[in-house]
Amino acid sequence: MKKKTFYTELAYVVGIITLAIGTAFMEKANFGMSMVVSPAYIIHLKVSEFLPFFSFGMAEYTLQAVLLVLMMIFLRRFKLSYLFSFATAVIYGFTLDGAIALAAFIPAESILLRIVYFVVGMLICSVGVSMFFHTYISPEAYELFVKELSEKFGISITKFKTGYDCASCLISIIMSFAFFGLWHFEGVKLGTVVCALVNGYTIGLCSKFFEKHFEFKDGLKLKKFFK
Repeated sequence: MKKKTFYTELAYVVGIITLAIGTAFMEKANFGMSMVVSPAYIIHLKVSEFLPFFSFGMAEYTLQAVLLVLMMIFLRRFKLSYLFSFATAVIYGFTLDGAIALAAFIPAESILLRIVYFVVGMLICSVGVSMFFHTYISPEAYELFVKELSEKFGISITKFKTGYDCASCLISIIMSFAFFGLWHFEGVKLGTVVCALVNGYTIGLCSKFFEKHFEFKDGLKLKKFFK
């Protein structure tokens, strides 16, 4: 079967949109966010108590800016692609806020609906991450942080990602206790554990599906700007 062409620039756009929609569904379900975004979500919940305009999307690109600065300090270098990574975080932040605003109009009274939203959101997020694997345009700071530092310290990216996820989960739990009281979990719940167990598998399935049916090609000659 002949594969259809899927442009890598389109994969970038689809990745941002699907990640935002999937995260909005998971936020609506209220079973806990993924380990990667839970710190930003907790910051949003706390800061928005005093500054109502401080959205989840704003917390995302603010935290990612801090990550990028820390990464540059560790690496002792700066590349133009790091700025593009922050631009991706900002674009994603605005898209996420829009998706959450739209999700406010869908019902979520029953536990069954919330379970459906969580599963759908997690699967859509897997599609988004898979899309980012198939584009040369700078990803969000989370992925870039793992990629650059694992190369710097000569650690397998899989092992470094696992360590990063565990550290993110622990930081989220500490932040939740510090901001909202002991044994009060916000952002880190049962759904977070489920994500940790199945995310890698579902992302892998999505990638295999796309690679089986599509051939990813660059539509524009822009790759040199993202090196």
